[in-house]
Amino acid sequence: MNASLLVIEPDSGQPAFSTASDALDIRVGTVTQARLDAGVTQMWIDFGPQFGIRRTAAKLSKRYKADQLIGSQVCAVVNPRPQVTSFNQVLALGMPDRSGEVVLIRPDQRVPDGGKLF
Repeated sequence: MNASLLVIEPDSGQPAFSTASDALDIRVGTVTQARLDAGVTQMWIDFGPQFGIRRTAAKLSKRYKADQLIGSQVCAVVNPRPQVTSFNQVLALGMPDRSGEVVLIRPDQRVPDGGKLF
């Protein structure tokens, strides 16, 4: 799958990262640590031995409590082109609900960390 994705940091309006001209690599991982910082949920996600633990941040606090995310699996783009100013090493994937709040994309059953979406 070839696609181009540019993610903009909501507070600064600057690019967080881009996957332009790269194939998206979407994997599943387990949240090992999460905390709320200034209205943004920071997560550390374990993608298994191939990718290890990577971090991401998103505005999730209306739907998810940080401590409830620990141990859950989420899907994320693991190969974004990083930008110098970004906390994000991966992009956790989500979709908006009817009120615009993020609903994380997650498997409905436990799968091995690092598993690739195909």
